[in-house]
Amino acid sequence: MPLLQFDTTLSLSAAEKTALADRVTELYTDEMATTAGHVAVTIRDRESADLHLGRAVDGPLLFLDAEIRQGRPFDRKRAFALETMAYLGETFDVPDENMKVVFTEHAGENMMGVDRVGGEWDGE
Repeated sequence: MPLLQFDTTLSLSAAEKTALADRVTELYTDEMATTAGHVAVTIRDRESADLHLGRAVDGPLLFLDAEIRQGRPFDRKRAFALETMAYLGETFDVPDENMKVVFTEHAGENMMGVDRVGGEWDGE
């Protein structure tokens, strides 16, 4: 039951936000070996003064806070992060230096919706 939260200085249209959410959900389900029905995505537009990164170059900034269930191997998380950043760089011209992905892992029982409580991840 991941929550993928983007903060960015990009000015995205509603259609671009929908496309971003759809593509990142697809990347997440592919790389993390799960289904899309429980993937939540937020996209928050920020002013340039709201986001800072010491290594940043000229261009938009984009940060992803990926709140995920604990247990996924490093290789899966790294693959998802790299695929997501490649997509964002190619699609929205975000420089590599201006992107960051941070994973926060939670016990499955701490991730819930009205109809379910997450379990432990039992994949590879």
